[in-house]
Amino acid sequence: MKRRKFDIVPLGELLEGTPRNGFSPVCPGLPTGKWVLGLSALDGRGLDLSEAKPVPANDPLVDKFMLRPGDFLISRSNTLDKVGRVGVFRGELENCSYPDLMMRFRSDREKVHPLYLETYLKGDKAIKFIRQHATGTSGSMKTINQSTVESIPIVVPSISEQESIATILLSWYESIQKTEKLTAAKERHYTHELSRLISRGQHPHAHVSTFAEEVSARNRGGNEARVLSVTNSRGFVLPEDQFERRVASADLSNYKVVRRWQYAYNPSRINVGSIARLEGWDDGVLSPMYVVFRINEEKVRSDYFLHWLNSHEARQRIKNSAQGSVRETVSFSEFAAITIPLPEIHTQTAIASYLNALREEIDLLGQSIAALKTQKRGLMQKLLTGEWRLPINDRASE
Repeated sequence: MKRRKFDIVPLGELLEGTPRNGFSPVCPGLPTGKWVLGLSALDGRGLDLSEAKPVPANDPLVDKFMLRPGDFLISRSNTLDKVGRVGVFRGELENCSYPDLMMRFRSDREKVHPLYLETYLKGDKAIKFIRQHATGTSGSMKTINQSTVESIPIVVPSISEQESIATILLSWYESIQKTEKLTAAKERHYTHELSRLISRGQHPHAHVSTFAEEVSARNRGGNEARVLSVTNSRGFVLPEDQFERRVASADLSNYKVVRRWQYAYNPSRINVGSIARLEGWDDGVLSPMYVVFRINEEKVRSDYFLHWLNSHEARQRIKNSAQGSVRETVSFSEFAAITIPLPEIHTQTAIASYLNALREEIDLLGQSIAALKTQKRGLMQKLLTGEWRLPINDRASE
């Protein structure tokens, strides 16, 4: 017989009770044995407990908001890309409560498998619904209420099929999680080796000015039309990839030209890491506010310098350069006055080659994670819509 189609049920009908807002107490400075989650705990992947804050030990209100394993949490007020983020508390931290900008609810296990529901609420359809129904006059902060959460439409197969889907998705989740943990361990190893070989390497120091030169070529002829910007996480990017639109003046003649292997930074954002080397394109143009510079490869290997920029030492020296400035900007003369550990060229080459190998391994793991997530997203689309059905022994599904 033909199996019945999936039902579509509002989330409120799949819950025990109703969603409830949390409570944000005044937090003392010292640990008390009781905690409240940070507002950023819902990080898009799940629930991050690392920034939980201590709460008053004897506040009776706090006890009313203590979490139990299996509690769902959803962000009820945040920026549009973060509102509606979902995570599940699994008992990882004792005496843990949740803040006012989150809602808590529990699934009715006779109606919906918790892992199936968690996966569905993190999927594209639920996220799209939440964003469409989020309200707020502010362009940055949006809010959802209890009614919105309860009305999220959930595609609901039979419990047996939910369990089968959840089992498959769990295996993908575990693969992604293991790869992410391996990547994090590799990142820690890279950071340790970076510090050991460069910052703590007992090398002589030299000012950046001894090998770097500012470049101020302008796009006077209008020959370059590729507008770029520099981020602290992705390096050089096209503004439309970052802002979903082209952010640039119509007249690009005063924009600064940047060539492959040259460096650039935003003087007002270099203190948060917005400095990078151009690798993805042969050239492009940057807003006139940017600083562009090149380095003399006969004095310093570009890869060595790039690794140094990733070090804690470099970040701290750059922050120190910004201190005292009204807007905490770093001009090129201030940047050029920074000193860096600078061994002989052959030592720089050896260090850079070793650190390059570590970064390449991390990049490959990152590509694996991206591929796993893409495959999981495609699998979810097929399974959660009923386009693909799993073989199950469940007469109710017929």
